[in-house]
Amino acid sequence: MAANSVTVRMYDVGFGDAFLVTVRQDDLAWRMLVDCGVHSLGKARPLLDVVRAIIADLTEAAAPGTPPALDVVVATHHHADHITGFAYDDWTAVRVGEVWVSFVEDDADEDAVVLKNGLTRAARNLNTLVGRAAMTPGDETRTLALGLAGALAVNSLGNEDAMDRLLGRNGKHFLNVPAIRYLPEKFALLNVIRTPLPGVTVHVLGPSRDPGQLARMNPPQSARWLALQEALAAGPDGGPASGPAPVGPLFDEIYSVSPDEAGQVIGIELLSTLASLDLGTLADDAVEILAAASILERSVNNTSIFFVLDVDGTRLVFVGDSQQGAWDHVLQDPAARALVSDPAFYKVGHHGSHNATPRDYVTHALGNQGAYAMLPYGKVEQWGDIPNEHLLTALAGMNARIVRADAPVADARVRVGPGNLWSEITFPAP
Repeated sequence: MAANSVTVRMYDVGFGDAFLVTVRQDDLAWRMLVDCGVHSLGKARPLLDVVRAIIADLTEAAAPGTPPALDVVVATHHHADHITGFAYDDWTAVRVGEVWVSFVEDDADEDAVVLKNGLTRAARNLNTLVGRAAMTPGDETRTLALGLAGALAVNSLGNEDAMDRLLGRNGKHFLNVPAIRYLPEKFALLNVIRTPLPGVTVHVLGPSRDPGQLARMNPPQSARWLALQEALAAGPDGGPASGPAPVGPLFDEIYSVSPDEAGQVIGIELLSTLASLDLGTLADDAVEILAAASILERSVNNTSIFFVLDVDGTRLVFVGDSQQGAWDHVLQDPAARALVSDPAFYKVGHHGSHNATPRDYVTHALGNQGAYAMLPYGKVEQWGDIPNEHLLTALAGMNARIVRADAPVADARVRVGPGNLWSEITFPAP
């Protein structure tokens, strides 16, 4: 019995992700919610309104007398713009079959604990540094840099109430306490997850469990959409700030590479940036704090669950906020590369930032078959280069049809909800 269709509904939260996937097969349906969150700087509407809209949609789809239900909830990674919506108690009305989270959330996994503790410690230390760095009246550049760094640090800390609900701890839960999968599994065969519907399979391709790959945050020059991020290219802002000495070491040893190793994998331009960072006196320079915040942001992004939903040969690619290191892990594996090639659907990574969708993927793997690319995006004034125009132009050049959450356009396959609350694509299964 083949599936009849698969529908992806993208809710317009702003700068964040919330995707409801529904696979229909005659009278049966399988539903997955991928993320639910928004960045504090880029809200399109109150997030609670979106949460209640999702639950209302699930309630409408439920059989009479049964609660709203999801077969799977995926929290791709713990950035607030992907999970903070789960903090709301409205979710106690929803029954959930399984929750999938990145392996870094597994307190029983020794490697995960080391990695997660390092990320959390770095975010907290960075947030402290932002608080201690002196603002300079009239210096808009410095104020902007510190504000952005603080926002990135807070986003990287995630949301404990949301994680408590996802993991069923500290009294937080859905209607039930669902089973938890920490992905990817160490045993590769377990990363091919078969759903109750015949012919409907999920292939979990990332994140990599190799700390070396997670640490490769910036792509080399040849693979970048822009030569260098403006924040990383900028020099010192003109003088030391007053205030107490900074907290000590910002990043754990797990993120360290030798200069020789760095020269082989991350390119000379990032080596130059690294040489300019004096982490021991980081609180003295706002631009350096922002650069460090950007590195931390990429570290968490590259812990994203990266998966392909295969519905009878119609493949949908969901990447969370995966960036260069995570993409390398996928594209350099022939079997994984085949799964992400020529998809019907691509969830544009990290809201269309310049280094979250590799040029190699767009020009050599995405295909020229008119794939639909959904872009979860809301305007943040400080981030004028997101979404990156070079990326959007490259996608359009490969005949991809881009559906933007902030400005959706209906066509024969795309529907748009009232007030642009959501847009959705339906693919008939072959």
